[in-house]
Amino acid sequence: MPQLKELTVETIHEFIKTQFRESGASGVVVGLSGGIDSAVVTKLCVDAIGADKVLNVFLPSPSTPKQDLQDVQDMSRAWGTTLLVYDIGQLIATYHRIMPGSDKKEVSGNLMARVRMTVLYAHANLDWRLVIGTGNKSELLMGYFTKYGDGGADLLPIGDLYKTEVREMARLIGIPDKVIEKEPSAGLWEGQTDESEMGIAYDDLDMVLTGLEDQQSLDVISRKTGVPMALVEMVAAKNASSKHKRSLALIPKLGNRTIGCDWRE
Repeated sequence: MPQLKELTVETIHEFIKTQFRESGASGVVVGLSGGIDSAVVTKLCVDAIGADKVLNVFLPSPSTPKQDLQDVQDMSRAWGTTLLVYDIGQLIATYHRIMPGSDKKEVSGNLMARVRMTVLYAHANLDWRLVIGTGNKSELLMGYFTKYGDGGADLLPIGDLYKTEVREMARLIGIPDKVIEKEPSAGLWEGQTDESEMGIAYDDLDMVLTGLEDQQSLDVISRKTGVPMALVEMVAAKNASSKHKRSLALIPKLGNRTIGCDWRE
């Protein structure tokens, strides 16, 4: 199981401070959903650059649990951030009305994620803020995010932390227990949970992904972790097939140096 390394919190604070300072932005905007990842990212930003520079936006849909609003309000109040709330239900309903097939579960779920991204970036444009993403390493490596939706952000402070490490950090930095213990869900449809949709528990997933990171063979990973081989193969396959979601769109090489290929920034 991956373990949180010493000085991880301090390293992320310095990362946020440096990127924020170099960007020249006036502040940051974080979509605060009521879940652990967005809570951790919000608290890290507050501690790094100050609550006065952190704008939280809560974007519920008809499938969002009612308790999430109360949790978001409690955290924003406790940490001193500005909180805005926009119900995106009418926006999603408009898509369903004008676009046949958009009410299908997976299509509608991705629409929600992309609508949320557009609202966050609208506020970034209005106030010259950075959009701070809340994706963790487990979800990024599984492709468990919406391309140009919750995957759209300027910075990903916890993008190199597995979900189990995020839980560990949450306790260190004072995230409420009820948020830490909440069943992970993107709230994209009624009853949706992250683990049921991915088909594996985060504890098992993180052990398998750590093995892949260390370039161990699949049979060694299964033997060391006790995770059934079928699940190990499933994780490896999803990691491989979702590569495109972690990269720029492919560009055919025509010039001397090509973006995404041999152009170094």
